[in-house]
Amino acid sequence: MYLSLGNKKDVVSFKKALFTGLAPDKSLYYPIEVKKLSDDFWKNFKKMDTFSLAYNVLTGYINNEIPKENLFEIIKRTLDFNFPSVLVDKNIYSLELFHGPTMAFKDVGAKFMSACMDYFIKNENLNHKITVIVATSGDTGGAVANGFLGIDGVDVVILYPKEKVSEIQELQLTTLGNNVSALEVDGYFDKCQEMVKKTFVDKDLNKKLLTSANSINIARWIPQMLYYFIAYRDINTEKSNLVVSVPSGNFGNLCAGMLAKKMGLPINHFVASTNENDTIPKFMKTGEYKKQKTISTITNAMDVGNPSNFVRILNIYNNDFDNLKKELSAYKFSDKETILGIKELYHKSKYLLDPHGATAYLGLKKYMANNPKGIGLFLETAHPIKFLDTVESALNVKINIPEHILKLKKKKKSKIVIKNYEQLKCFLLSR
Repeated sequence: MYLSLGNKKDVVSFKKALFTGLAPDKSLYYPIEVKKLSDDFWKNFKKMDTFSLAYNVLTGYINNEIPKENLFEIIKRTLDFNFPSVLVDKNIYSLELFHGPTMAFKDVGAKFMSACMDYFIKNENLNHKITVIVATSGDTGGAVANGFLGIDGVDVVILYPKEKVSEIQELQLTTLGNNVSALEVDGYFDKCQEMVKKTFVDKDLNKKLLTSANSINIARWIPQMLYYFIAYRDINTEKSNLVVSVPSGNFGNLCAGMLAKKMGLPINHFVASTNENDTIPKFMKTGEYKKQKTISTITNAMDVGNPSNFVRILNIYNNDFDNLKKELSAYKFSDKETILGIKELYHKSKYLLDPHGATAYLGLKKYMANNPKGIGLFLETAHPIKFLDTVESALNVKINIPEHILKLKKKKKSKIVIKNYEQLKCFLLSR
């Protein structure tokens, strides 16, 4: 069961949280109880196959609303690609999360959410069309569009900021057609996200079955835990000496890792690596949260001035700032520093980083400079090809473009330009 972090008397099922996205008061849902995994789980952990591992981690969050055999099938659909941890330097691993269909870490959450929704639509004979609405700073939109493409009874509406996503990211948003609509918004990601949230409390839209596919939705957020478990299983580390650095924008990914730790995964320390949008690095210094105006950077997926998921992180740590500081460090890096990070690891190990992964690499190095005894893991959240111009310019090399991306470049973009919430509302009411 899930409660609203704004009204703890508002308690709903997994299915209800999945289909509503946000609570009625615009707050995020959070599990009523986070259970530690059993001793038997940890006894068999290193030998466990990925699907069984995932089932054991996730089953408590579904509360028997999806039968075991169906949940197993959903997990198999979700995790049908690899999550390799690659040794790139002494005691430092890159967890590659870009081997899915849209080459970004968000494929896991999007595939899981769409498969769960597909299960309920087919098995409970839902008669109303559902509109999945999502704001994206780059990768979320492509992953959600791919995950929900062609699912009967679901329309997908994606809001993305004008000229703030890469060329390949925009192609992934705007070339699918079918049940996917792409709306280009004049503004930053925070504006897109605020517009999405507003739709859920708009009385004129109450008859529309709307849900969000951002990481504010528990079905997008929770399964991101899985690759932390997979990485810990696969790398050679002793208990409690693992440091994980996460490129952070809306903070859903980092928050999922912290949820995994709360379940018993022995991660010693987390590093939040941000760009110039440093709301959380400032918070970790002062204890005072101040949302900021968004700054545009080369790490566009992290261009977020008011990260929604940080409220969940505070809840994981019972709003105890001192305890949070013991387990989280947060650093910001400029575009210039990020480019230097891409160059550094390439010249050292011939390893290609995307700008977001480079930020996480830099954060890990900064933390480990004063804490050298641990094993370091940073999350490489997108394929470097998605930021082709930045990476090729930084390294003065040509990167081979995968065949499916070349095919994408030949497709025609289809998008609708909107400037404000009223235009979004009119679009939704017309459907």
